[in-house]
Amino acid sequence: MPSPDWAPSRLRMLDGRRLAVRHVWCVGQNYAEHAREMGRDPERCEPVFFSKPAAALVQQAEIEYPPQTRELHHEVELVVLLARGGRDLSPEQAAAGVFGYAVGCDLTRRDVQARAKAAGMPWALAKGFDQSGPVGEFVGADQWRVQPDRVIELAVNGRTRQSAVLGDLIWTVPELLARLSREVTLRPFDAVFTGTPAGVAALVPGDRVEARIEGLPSLEFLVKPGA
Repeated sequence: MPSPDWAPSRLRMLDGRRLAVRHVWCVGQNYAEHAREMGRDPERCEPVFFSKPAAALVQQAEIEYPPQTRELHHEVELVVLLARGGRDLSPEQAAAGVFGYAVGCDLTRRDVQARAKAAGMPWALAKGFDQSGPVGEFVGADQWRVQPDRVIELAVNGRTRQSAVLGDLIWTVPELLARLSREVTLRPFDAVFTGTPAGVAALVPGDRVEARIEGLPSLEFLVKPGA
């Protein structure tokens, strides 16, 4: 059998170490204003979980515009990396299992997602395409922690499009991890995207994206035309 031409993504930490992510979980509409802009009542939102392939997580200066889409949206998010997992965790147990944090961008083929939803079909390809999860360098949980007043924001070509604070999360990180553990067994080196604030909008080739969360290394990339 020939050797595969791929390998698991090995992502950088701020201290220079590299790590391989096992699985990527994401949650939709975990900020009240974003839920409203997507047409849902945030007071009634149970978390909606979905996945990306681990190979979709990348740390590179340029991201290719995906094929078969005309509406690529940015979604800045806090990404949590686990050191321990389990099933039916309490929020306290879930919080104790966090390994580190990074800034991420959940890129979404919004037109593909809309067509799939309208047809009652799965929308995995709207979220799980190549390079759909740019992330910044991870910082250990012993060096950075979630605080309600920390700003999360995203700018395109120097103009801010998304801005909120982590205290605006509907489900806090421990609550979210505990809720997810009721559905699946979490494992070490699972990554969890925790939701995006309001202001999601389209990107076009040539756009330069900067995503920031106060106290974490920023994430910057250029959207280039697809092959």
